[in-house]
Amino acid sequence: MRTLISSLAFVWLVLTFPAALVAQEPAGTGIQNVLTPGDSVRITVWRKPEFSGDYVVAPDGSITHPLFRSVKVAGLPFAKAEANLRTFLSQFEDNPQFVMEPLIRLAVSGEVTKPTVFAARPETTLGEAIARAGGPDKDAANNRVRLIRQTPSGQQQQFIVDLTDTKGSAGATPLRSGDQIVLDHKRNFFKDFVLPALGVIGSIASIGLLIDRYSRP
Repeated sequence: MRTLISSLAFVWLVLTFPAALVAQEPAGTGIQNVLTPGDSVRITVWRKPEFSGDYVVAPDGSITHPLFRSVKVAGLPFAKAEANLRTFLSQFEDNPQFVMEPLIRLAVSGEVTKPTVFAARPETTLGEAIARAGGPDKDAANNRVRLIRQTPSGQQQQFIVDLTDTKGSAGATPLRSGDQIVLDHKRNFFKDFVLPALGVIGSIASIGLLIDRYSRP
């Protein structure tokens, strides 16, 4: 019996230890001040509906609209991107009246009502993004929400956010363009740990019996 308990404890540590290596919550404001390819911009030009709409930022940094192909917005501070748009619109009228709103791309998947990919304002928080996907379903592990973020060097970082922590501000965690939010399935101790451990122990026991059988004279 003692051997069984020790084996179960060992398997539990093996299965859970990698999770301990994941950072707990992203630090800093998280609000980015530049657009990247794949983001969007919402442009509203006063009395010019043909210039207004939501447009994706192209790989070359321009706006994917025939009229705006010469306007560079990616990799620039929002103020500079807005100035570029103003310069372009000034070709058609003096002192153009417009609003340019940046939109970042986010993805929410896993145990949510409506997994989705969408464009949102840069100040969107983790809680707001999950609500946009219909909120967690009954099987969601709200204490271990994974926030997957790509670094400027192209590597992925993974953070664990506990939405059940009423003393913290996990739900107010700001997001960045390209963030992926994954709500995993609730863990069941018997299903996720005991059964796998029993399988491992059974396999070890079977190997031991085979070795014992073939080692007999």
